[in-house]
Amino acid sequence: MSETSPKLRAVLDDIPTYKPGKPAAADGPIAYKLSSNENPYPPLPGVLESALAAAHGFNRYPDMACTGLMNELAERFGVPVTHLATGTGSVGIAQSLVQSTAGPGDEVMFAWRSFEAYPIITQISGAAAVKVPLTAGAVHDLDAMAEAITDRTRLIFVCNPNNPTGTVVRRAELERFLDRVPSDVLVVLDEAYIEFIRDSGVPNGIEIYRDRPNVAVLRTFSKAYGLAGLRVGFAIAHEPVAAALRKTAVPFGVSQLAQDAAVASLRAEDELLGRVGSLVCERTRVYDGLTAQGWTVPETQANFVWLGLGERTVEFAAACEKAGVVVRPFPGEGVRVSIGEAEANDLFLRTAETFFKEKF
Repeated sequence: MSETSPKLRAVLDDIPTYKPGKPAAADGPIAYKLSSNENPYPPLPGVLESALAAAHGFNRYPDMACTGLMNELAERFGVPVTHLATGTGSVGIAQSLVQSTAGPGDEVMFAWRSFEAYPIITQISGAAAVKVPLTAGAVHDLDAMAEAITDRTRLIFVCNPNNPTGTVVRRAELERFLDRVPSDVLVVLDEAYIEFIRDSGVPNGIEIYRDRPNVAVLRTFSKAYGLAGLRVGFAIAHEPVAAALRKTAVPFGVSQLAQDAAVASLRAEDELLGRVGSLVCERTRVYDGLTAQGWTVPETQANFVWLGLGERTVEFAAACEKAGVVVRPFPGEGVRVSIGEAEANDLFLRTAETFFKEKF
């Protein structure tokens, strides 16, 4: 029998595996998981009932066109159905965007550090990742990004708010940047955390997209809507881009359960806004608590905070884990800490205070 293995694409050799947030231990000391930017609340009213009803049809394929969800989104956001595409969370659509625009010899640009899936999905397509460092304040350096555009640039991600720093790009600077981007380069405004924004200077990407054919907007039901486990997101883009996304989507990728739960979530917006408001209040409390302890924390508009710990990152994450709360470390850079239940946030703040006093 031959000892050779099947030939795989060489581009896969250097692709890192996506690292999810570490779960809370089921039988260990960890009590709270603040590592994945999850919503700590249970499903919104009507969502569980919708999911249970959909469960009776598990023997059937879902509606591949996501008709009910697409119609609901079109009405909710005032866009044509032909400008919509759905996928397995916003990251699934992000991968389709890269596949639709870039291949070997092309470039995909994004700030760094930003969402860690960007370099992975770029390398899978065979394109080159162009990482533009954040500013000293952990914000997108849009001037540097504009200068980095070449005739090979096909796609630019702008994560707003940025994951993992929580920082935002405001309207004037974003529009100035977009004016510098060639019309044949697609700019994707990744707005996974938009519901948590309270800075009036930050634009709604859907307003930006309407007058700019080379702008697409990514949204998800995983964060504010609390459907992380169901994997459903959507894009709003002009028809050529949206059509390409529907072509490259995995057939039947969004389950009927996810579609129906997303529709029910959209219809429970009053309850959603109340929950998001509570999380924003907790975010303010955590941010203020950290700054009072002496930490330097970028102003965040997402449901997490960022601590730039550098070489102390792993040590801090270990201290949190020992105390009973798990955070998301980026070794050598910092930790991202999701806003969770008040008890989890209290535990994190106590741990951060002790660490700061002992190490700084």
